Amino acid sequence: MRRHTTASPFEGCVHERRAGRARFAPSVNAIFAALLAICGLYTVNVAAQEQSVKPGINANFDSPVVQEWVERFEKEGREVYDKREQIVELCQIKPGQTVADVGAGTGLFTRLFAQAVGDDGKVMAVDISDEFIDNILQRAKEARLSNIEGVICAPDDAKLSPNSVDVVYICDTYHHFEFPLKTMASIFKALKPDGRVVLVDFKREAGQSSDWVMGHVRAGQKTVREEVESVGFKQLSEQNELLKENYIMVFGKSPVSGSSVN
Repeated sequence: MRRHTTASPFEGCVHERRAGRARFAPSVNAIFAALLAICGLYTVNVAAQEQSVKPGINANFDSPVVQEWVERFEKEGREVYDKREQIVELCQIKPGQTVADVGAGTGLFTRLFAQAVGDDGKVMAVDISDEFIDNILQRAKEARLSNIEGVICAPDDAKLSPNSVDVVYICDTYHHFEFPLKTMASIFKALKPDGRVVLVDFKREAGQSSDWVMGHVRAGQKTVREEVESVGFKQLSEQNELLKENYIMVFGKSPVSGSSVN
């Protein structure tokens, strides 16, 4: 049976003595930790009440024919494929970091991230499909990329360890989250205090977006931002110029945890 201990959110505070009296002076790190703890409680409360946005939304990925998806995802003409190098550069990934590619699919960005973090880093390929994960690991082996790990997620949980990830990348996947708030809450817990979430998804704008996007994508950028921030994240920046069909938003746990995207 595991035993749980609860530490004070102000553990690590500084005690000063002046004029015979003890003065309680919380350190900046302690205050920040306390704020994150409060956000975590709020996150749980918000997400706990969530219902499925669409039962069976990911039925197509129950037993996917992987090669068909490779041909669909990794081809010229798909915007995020054509701009993949610029997108990776925008993520500002550093050697030695841990990156989670949530909704990794065929592993297009997983492999690029593996090169970016180097031998001392790690990439977690997260997907709801066993077949996709098996394919990613096989292709990683063929490419001699030993820093990729596969994670089978749940419809409401990314299944990442707490405080373990520097950068979470979500590309054209958020609209597939059956439980977006619960999933983002699990990502909030997995992200390190100074970590970032880079979220790419389709622009959904009446009169401008295609009929396919309007019918397939559940929510527009404003709604996505509000949902993500409702579980404790703070938007740091956005990029709407690089891509025509997609937007890019960057989130963190604190307004100073990332730099702006130009």
